[in-house]
Amino acid sequence: MPAALVVSSRRHDRCLRGASTRFLPSRPKVETVKHESENHTVTAMDVEALLGTLSRLPDVEADNLQAFDATDRLLLDTAAGLLGPDTKVVVIGDRYGALTLGTLAGLGVGHVRVSQDLFTGRLALKRNAVVAGLEGRFTEYELNRDLLDGAGVVLLQLPKSLAELEEIADAVARFAAPDAVLLAGGRVKHMSLGMNEVLERYFSSVQPQLARQKSRVLVARDPKATPGKRPFPVVESLPELGITVCAHGAAFSGARLDIGTRYLLTFLDRMPASKQVVDLGCGTGILATMYALRHPDARVVATDQSAAAVASARATAAANGLGERVAVIHDDAMSTLEPGSVDLILLNPPFHLGASVHAGAALKMFQAAARVLAPGGELWTVYNSHLQYRAALERNIGPTVEEGRNPKFTVTRSRKS
Repeated sequence: MPAALVVSSRRHDRCLRGASTRFLPSRPKVETVKHESENHTVTAMDVEALLGTLSRLPDVEADNLQAFDATDRLLLDTAAGLLGPDTKVVVIGDRYGALTLGTLAGLGVGHVRVSQDLFTGRLALKRNAVVAGLEGRFTEYELNRDLLDGAGVVLLQLPKSLAELEEIADAVARFAAPDAVLLAGGRVKHMSLGMNEVLERYFSSVQPQLARQKSRVLVARDPKATPGKRPFPVVESLPELGITVCAHGAAFSGARLDIGTRYLLTFLDRMPASKQVVDLGCGTGILATMYALRHPDARVVATDQSAAAVASARATAAANGLGERVAVIHDDAMSTLEPGSVDLILLNPPFHLGASVHAGAALKMFQAAARVLAPGGELWTVYNSHLQYRAALERNIGPTVEEGRNPKFTVTRSRKS
């Protein structure tokens, strides 16, 4: 892998430090010492004041996007009656730190183990912990035994995907304490009976609690035995492409070929034979895999802010004999790639931020592409035609032409000025 495409650990460290120190509001008020737990002095803090300091940075910020919601409050309130000074607490799916820091600040817990899928969420948690004076009080893990070993209480922001929920439920039942309690909370409008059914496959008791402020918590107890291997990643053959795809639960579209990517792949023959290529927002890595197979001399980077997507893309590359040729990195909008270092970027951008429809993620990717593309380099983008991104592509990248359009999608080619 050429130096231009190698992830710089020093650049990553600078990114973390920057995210932790810019524009920091004042710290929330610490009130009284409660007790000691796991050799940490635990203090009581006004949780509402803490929540008020939380920022989404470095993620997109907007008036309709918040760093916490009523589900965070409800999960913290529900957990309060289950925790003792020695309870081992795990937080999964914390978006920007509300659950992790709220548990540390308001529930008398000395240390928390945490797993977050999104790279931006991890940076935001670190930044918000500095604001609250709670840095060093949590440890980050992937979704594995180290995260959940011996855990007594697990707090979970329910994911949108049932597949992601199943992967989490299996891990909790497989690795947590035999008497572990899983508190899974979400906004009522985004919850479904399918979530109860998934949890019931892994827990003997699943009890929905009363809703409050349009949020609800499902309390799952008595984990069932989980014989055999873990159900994820799912591995499927895609005969129409002649490749194998691997997908963890949180990966967009699972092991299937989503229709936007399918349409962009019909233009693969028109794309330049470039030496340094990025599949931005790679998902399961289908675009990176197909380009690498078509162009044996290309050096391809697949990158996504989802840890599940990164693990999926890495497994997909390996399953197709490309483990040495496709580098897969967990990153936010190519922040660890050098300016002007890439000849070609392939992009199928999201049009949601969490549960909100928002163009911010795509615009952030366009701006990142403008930074990373070399002069004359190209960005090939597929997007829902009604989003009308062409003006933004012209503004951020340079001259943009429409390569094709079908009833749902548009494919454009933008050349870096």
